[in-house]
Amino acid sequence: MNILMVSSESVPFSKSGGLADVVGALSTALSTLGSDVRVLIPCYGSIDTSGFSDLAIDVEVSLLGKTEHVFFMEKELDKVRFYLLCHPWFQKRNGIYGENSFSPYPDNLQRYMLLNKVAMPLCKALKWVPDIMHCHDWTCGFIPYFLKKSNDDFFANTKSIMTIHNLAYQGDYSRLQLLDANIEPDERMFSGETPGKRVNFLKTGIEFADAITTVSPTYAKEIQTKELGCNLEQLLLRRSSDLQGIINGIDYVEWNPETDVFLENHFSLENRSGKHETKALVQNEYNLKQDPTIPLFSMISRIADQKGFVELLEGCPCALEKIVRDYPLQFILVGTGDQAMEKKLIELGAQYENLSVNILFSDKAAHRIEAASDFFLMPSRYEPCGLNQLYSLRYGTLPIARQTGGLADSIVDLDESPTQGTGILFKTISGDAIIEAVERALLWWSKGPRELEHIQTRCMKFDSTWEQSARSYIKIYETSLREKESW
Repeated sequence: MNILMVSSESVPFSKSGGLADVVGALSTALSTLGSDVRVLIPCYGSIDTSGFSDLAIDVEVSLLGKTEHVFFMEKELDKVRFYLLCHPWFQKRNGIYGENSFSPYPDNLQRYMLLNKVAMPLCKALKWVPDIMHCHDWTCGFIPYFLKKSNDDFFANTKSIMTIHNLAYQGDYSRLQLLDANIEPDERMFSGETPGKRVNFLKTGIEFADAITTVSPTYAKEIQTKELGCNLEQLLLRRSSDLQGIINGIDYVEWNPETDVFLENHFSLENRSGKHETKALVQNEYNLKQDPTIPLFSMISRIADQKGFVELLEGCPCALEKIVRDYPLQFILVGTGDQAMEKKLIELGAQYENLSVNILFSDKAAHRIEAASDFFLMPSRYEPCGLNQLYSLRYGTLPIARQTGGLADSIVDLDESPTQGTGILFKTISGDAIIEAVERALLWWSKGPRELEHIQTRCMKFDSTWEQSARSYIKIYETSLREKESW
């Protein structure tokens, strides 16, 4: 099967979040299962292009009332061929969506419309017919539309898959900006009511794709509700028969406690002594008392409303302060994000010796803290899939999480199923609910090391491999290819 992945980012070349991890890992897994997988991403100025070679292809695209010329570079990695879309709108900027997460580029409609418009001409120039064009998130939302409207026999049997990684990010722009894209308007491209209608990339993809996926079964249900539907719930309900949730996997080479490059002391399911040694090192590294009898809690996260920081920090004293003040535990927090929240976290860290606050983004810190921790907190308001709970399970660290999205699909609550449980789940999103979940975790800790080891064993046996997810995607591809055109 020929599969073209189109995305705004992919590891190991560009990354702003979990989307990049999914695109890179899923592509490799599909290739391992026998598909010819190719990935198209923009060539940002931050990408190291060494090892790439120029493609003898020049594609012309109509945008802004004129013709834009783009060229491509290619490189094969783990049997996956990557194509970089080269154009000054990407190459002359180091950022992906903006200079930082708070300032998107004002011309992002044009930038990502360019990505959408070149996908089909690239395939044709390569004389490579894709069976599937797999479009990831809003930045690729117009590709299903272009395929549906195409009369080119070259793509007569090509189907489109639209994957929603986070419904909250839809890529909506003024209707007037669509004039710059040289596209015939279609009512299905717009969201909102007149006169406030706006061009919506993600809605366009959902409307025209042959199949729609998202990153966990529970999130697939949640986005069909008013609470988490982000004003697209009616459309998703209408297309519910074409919508399926597939939970993400993780990279078992990168996230492997037996070989992790960031750990001095490795450990395994059979021998966990390295986890205890790593805990002692990390306690020292983050200025906490070295004591194996004190439970170590951690949180590695973007500091934002979605991740539960409002509930953690509102009130005086706030939930986080009560946790570190009133309970015999240590807490390490790592992340960046909202500046006001960062400030309050730093102030709390200065007040309590058992709270280590670190405003940084670091792969090394993430690996070491995941390996060292006894419990990992994820009080998300919503979480399409989540990766940190999967990393935690892999490293024998018990997740404490809100029962939403992929968190609900990958964690078994210990109190509901003492013999099968792998963590703590709570339903209500509030400071009190977070505190209660921490209390429940401490009760399990008090049962002693032997009980904890049994739970850790179940955690580490949880299957988070990408092969399982890739096989589910293949079934969706095959179903799409079998179905007759209904548009």
